[in-house]
Amino acid sequence: MNITNLERISVRDIGLIALGTALYGWGLININIPNQLAEGGVSGITLILRALFGWNPAYTTLLLNIPLVFIGYRVLGRRSLIYTIWGISSLSFWLWLWQVVPTPPALDHDMLIAGLLAGFISGLGLGIVFRFGGTSGGTDIVAKITEQKLGIQIGRTMFALDAVVLIISLIYIDIVHMMYTLIASFVFAQVVNFTQQGAAYSARSFMIFTQYPEEISHAIMSELDRGTSLLKAEGGYSHIDQRVVYAVVDPSEVNMVRHIINQIDPKAFVSVFDTQEQLGEGFSYLRPKKSIFKFK
Repeated sequence: MNITNLERISVRDIGLIALGTALYGWGLININIPNQLAEGGVSGITLILRALFGWNPAYTTLLLNIPLVFIGYRVLGRRSLIYTIWGISSLSFWLWLWQVVPTPPALDHDMLIAGLLAGFISGLGLGIVFRFGGTSGGTDIVAKITEQKLGIQIGRTMFALDAVVLIISLIYIDIVHMMYTLIASFVFAQVVNFTQQGAAYSARSFMIFTQYPEEISHAIMSELDRGTSLLKAEGGYSHIDQRVVYAVVDPSEVNMVRHIINQIDPKAFVSVFDTQEQLGEGFSYLRPKKSIFKFK
C-alpha cells in the first residue's frame, strides 16, 4: 500500500492510540461492568450481550466491528482505515488483558464516584485516541457512512445511536444505574472534548464595522499589543466600499477592546464571537511582556 506524505503512519500515533484504548478498556472492565454502568455505541452493545448471554466483550468488540469496517472502508482514508483497524484490535486486546490482570475494588460502595471515574477515564482514553487520528470503530464508522450517503451530520447520528443503545441497556440495569450512567456520559463528553483540544488557546474575535478603522486598529495594537487586520468589505445596501477591523484577543481583554471602540466610534457595529482554538504568535508563542510601569 502506497501512502502519501499526508497519510504517513506515525509510530507515535500508533503508540498513543494503544495507550488511549488501554485506558478506555480499563474503565469498561474495572468500573462500568462491576458497577452496572451502561455505555453507548458498540461498547454498550457488548455490555448488553455480556449481561444477557455472558459473552466476553473482548471478542464481541472485534466481531461487531469487523463487518462495520468492511462496510465503511470506502468512506475512510487509507491512514484512517489503518488507525481504525489498529484501534479496534488494540481495544479488543486490552479488554481481554484487563480481565486477566487482577483488578482494584469495584467502587460499588459509592456509585457517584464510580460514575465520575468511569466518565473521566473513558473520556481521557478515547480523547487521546481521537486526538491522534484513531477511532474505536463502531458508531464512528456508521456516522461517517450516513453523512456521506444521507447528508446527516456525524454528531447527530452518533448521539441517536448512543441514545438507542442506552435505552436498550435498561434491559439489564435499573433507572438508578441509568442515572449514574448519564452522569458518566456527561463527564465523558467533557473530558473527550478537553483532551482533543489539548493546549488549544480559547480567545475572542472582533469584527468591527466603523468609520474610523485606522484609529481603532492602531489603538488596539498600541494598547493591547495585539495584531489586527483591515478587511475589505462592501455595504449590502449602500454598496459603499469600507474596511472592517478584525482582531483576536484574550478573553480578559474584551472589555478593553470595547472601551477603545466606545471612545473612538460609539456608533460602530461590532460582532464578538468565541474562537475555540487560536494558534500563532501571541497565543501559542510567547509575546513580548508589557510592563505595568512605562518608562521613557
